[in-house]
Amino acid sequence: MTTATRDLAGLTARLAELAPGLRVETGPGATGPYAYDASNYRVPPRAVVFPRSVDDVVGVVRACREAGVPVTARGGGTSMAGNAVGPGVVLDFSRYMNRILDIDVEARTARVEAGVVLDALRSATALHGLDFGPDPSSHSRCTLGGMIGNDACGNRSVRDGRTSGHVVALEIVTADGVRAVADHTGLHPVDPREGALVARLEADLKRLVGENLALIRTELGRIPRQVSGYQLHHLLPENGFDLARALVGTEGSCAVVTAATVRLVATAQASTLLTLGYEDVVAAAEDVPEILRFAPSAVEGMDEAIVATMRARRGPDSVTGLPEGHAWLYVELEGDDPAEVHARADALLEALEAQGRLTGGRVVESPAERRSLWRVREDGAGLAARLVDGGESWPGWEDAAVAPENLAAYLRGFRKLLAAHDLTGVLYGHFGAGCVHVRIDFDMVTDAGRAVMRQFLAEAAALVVEHGGTLSGEHGDGRARGELLEVMYSHRMIAAFAAFKQVFDPEGLLNPGVIVDPAPLGADLALRELPLMDTTFGFPHDEDGFAGAVRRCVGVGRCRSDAGGVMCPSYRATGEENDSTRGRARMLQEMVRGETVTDGWRSTEVRDALDLCLSCKACSSDCPVGVDMATYKAEFLHQHYKGRLRPRSHYSLGWLPLTSKLVGYAARPLNALLRGPVGKLLARLGGVTTKRRIPAFATRRALRRALRASRTGEPAKTLLFVDSFTRAFRPEVAGAASRVLADAGIPCTAEDDLCCGLTWVSTGQLSLARRIMARTVARLDNGDERPIVVTEPSCAAALKRDVPELLGTDAARRVAARVHTLSGALTDLAEPGWTPPELPDNVVLQTHCHEYATFKGRHPRDLLGRLGVRKVDEAEGCCGLAGNFGFEEQHYDTSMAVADLALKPRLDDIDPGTPAVVVADGFSCATQIDHLAGDRGIRALHLAELLDPSADRPGQPGENS
Repeated sequence: MTTATRDLAGLTARLAELAPGLRVETGPGATGPYAYDASNYRVPPRAVVFPRSVDDVVGVVRACREAGVPVTARGGGTSMAGNAVGPGVVLDFSRYMNRILDIDVEARTARVEAGVVLDALRSATALHGLDFGPDPSSHSRCTLGGMIGNDACGNRSVRDGRTSGHVVALEIVTADGVRAVADHTGLHPVDPREGALVARLEADLKRLVGENLALIRTELGRIPRQVSGYQLHHLLPENGFDLARALVGTEGSCAVVTAATVRLVATAQASTLLTLGYEDVVAAAEDVPEILRFAPSAVEGMDEAIVATMRARRGPDSVTGLPEGHAWLYVELEGDDPAEVHARADALLEALEAQGRLTGGRVVESPAERRSLWRVREDGAGLAARLVDGGESWPGWEDAAVAPENLAAYLRGFRKLLAAHDLTGVLYGHFGAGCVHVRIDFDMVTDAGRAVMRQFLAEAAALVVEHGGTLSGEHGDGRARGELLEVMYSHRMIAAFAAFKQVFDPEGLLNPGVIVDPAPLGADLALRELPLMDTTFGFPHDEDGFAGAVRRCVGVGRCRSDAGGVMCPSYRATGEENDSTRGRARMLQEMVRGETVTDGWRSTEVRDALDLCLSCKACSSDCPVGVDMATYKAEFLHQHYKGRLRPRSHYSLGWLPLTSKLVGYAARPLNALLRGPVGKLLARLGGVTTKRRIPAFATRRALRRALRASRTGEPAKTLLFVDSFTRAFRPEVAGAASRVLADAGIPCTAEDDLCCGLTWVSTGQLSLARRIMARTVARLDNGDERPIVVTEPSCAAALKRDVPELLGTDAARRVAARVHTLSGALTDLAEPGWTPPELPDNVVLQTHCHEYATFKGRHPRDLLGRLGVRKVDEAEGCCGLAGNFGFEEQHYDTSMAVADLALKPRLDDIDPGTPAVVVADGFSCATQIDHLAGDRGIRALHLAELLDPSADRPGQPGENS
């Protein structure tokens, strides 16, 4: 046993004594994802702990102090400055200590644990007409503890300022394991027996402030966004010795915050949004002082690179409502009187037009359009990380701030500095507060590139100080800027910061390496030269192949959101970092590095991290940087099991297209057999859960009959690709689709003997998948240029994306370009004026994840709305079955937990006395719906069945619903 192993064993044993029942995770499979946050840095911890109570935190701090092991507190892990990584024990507050303890409506305060996600607090307070003011773009996953650590601000900081302005009291654990409460009057012990220790700490702080009054008054608190360093000015006599505010922004380096009491603000009764276009960001910044005269709640800026990337990744309709220009400002105005707010908006537009810098401007009236526009801005950090041209950019100087009146001059100088170093920066941020985020195409792999980065950062620090600004305006200093504080502050101020930390943390164990005694900004960088890996997928969008693809994850953590979009269903079901898209990507990055995960493709830790990935592909669309975990998982499984025995379900479910074709010749007797004890035995032998009914197989004649009945005799304008699922289980869908296409003026012929290879891809049998795909492409790329319509969304997505990326041929790309889902075909190809038969007023819709991810702007929801369905109640999220995943014995419980998130509640809400139609094009989705609600007579229709001109219209309660 090595010394390190022995020391870790001793620490975990001591943790078990001081914090009984505490969950402690060690080893690369558990700690790998926690080596990263959203910054450029990688610092592997020794262990990760998941406290459930303050007593757990006290036990951890005391055990680590005894062992001399550092402690780093972590919330959502979205820090861009390296504040949330550390070499010792990482405390993950987000997993269990995430409760809202109290909301006092009359006092307008809330008491919350450190791991509460901001959106959870806002949802709870919204019921009372209240809100928490600071709103970072990461509001769907950042925690209050993290916001307190960084003194976060957000999009509406023009109105609401920084987190420090909203903190009433902090409940902390000191470096020696003492519980105390810091508020606007000082520090108070929770346990009176520890009163002497707390009193001595407070006395030392007052002595420190008294010795540095002039220094603190002249160097701190100069501009609203001055977050860099420690906020000692809150301890000045004239500020009432507000220790709570002084501890905000200390990045966990002085005390561990376990809970906080925060102030709430009233929700505005009326608001409007203006979008303003400019030639560049400097011109936009020139108008900020004039805009501030109109008391906006938000003034946000961004340049054209972010918008172009959004449109390329999510479709041209993903960004609408922007006027002409190459840079834009969002200006939000709020108030209690809608008429007054709109009058102010009109007056602002008139004033800005008189200034002469606008290229266009408009008031955005539609709430849906506003939400879409804000999403572009909120995804800025991720979108800027991997641009439409494939270029990568990185944080490091993403948080500088100046007074708003100095912003244009600062940006002018900053752009010159970028040009001088031959660097490109993507700019966005809180222009109304003078805070600009920028991601820069640093080369952090080579020594020469790192030298350029270091020189640039030093000169950028001097530039912002020259303009009276601060290195950090909300993200904190962390590892990215701590070393540069000496450019901004005097040596005496740096010494005062060190003394402040010394009072709280004399042994330097709390989040070492930030602010005081900072690690060099070039140390612990995550980027390194990547090995070229021999893979089956081509990864055409990533210069370094698989290694470059998994490097797409930069840690912004959008996959950790509980709502909005579809990603990441397994994280939403389990709440575990390792089950998030980010956690899996970080494990793959560790595998590529080969340091903590040393067995490469054979790694069981990586296999286990990928195990609960449903291969839904939602991350390829929802993730701002386009991580495609389904493809990475398929590649890993292929390499991991190469030359080895596979899980039984890879054979029973992965080979389903072939076996189902054979079963079709004797479907009736085999269906009867599968419904009995033999079926359960076969399921167990095949690794398939016995908690689901095996769907009944269709006979070969059923498909022939369905297609024969749909023939119209008209010249075919489209090719209907009858996939394996439709052929084997619901041939009636093929017949309905044929009739719908004919009715829409785009009659088809059917191709019913080909396969897209999807099941072999999802189980990582890529060599077989390529052979099957090559046969399919050879048949389809025969000079026929007709559109290919695929009724099964997952198979359509496989033909659209997996086939060209696996085969990499021009023929595959030609076939992919012709592929449409039924929704897409009816949207893009139907004759003008086509109207379907009468449709129901209300539809419950389950959109297939692959359709959501791959065919942006061509969703059933949009088509149904255009065709006259008045209410489409969409279950936004994965159904949980996800092809083979939900049929696999070990995944059944997770499958059902995912269904509980969105689909099951929609089905449960169906009133038995009210006609309801449920639409689900995916075979998996329809099967899950039958499993959840079939006993209540609820059946999912395919869109083709709903639109079938020859079908009886559903209308009676419980029928066809």
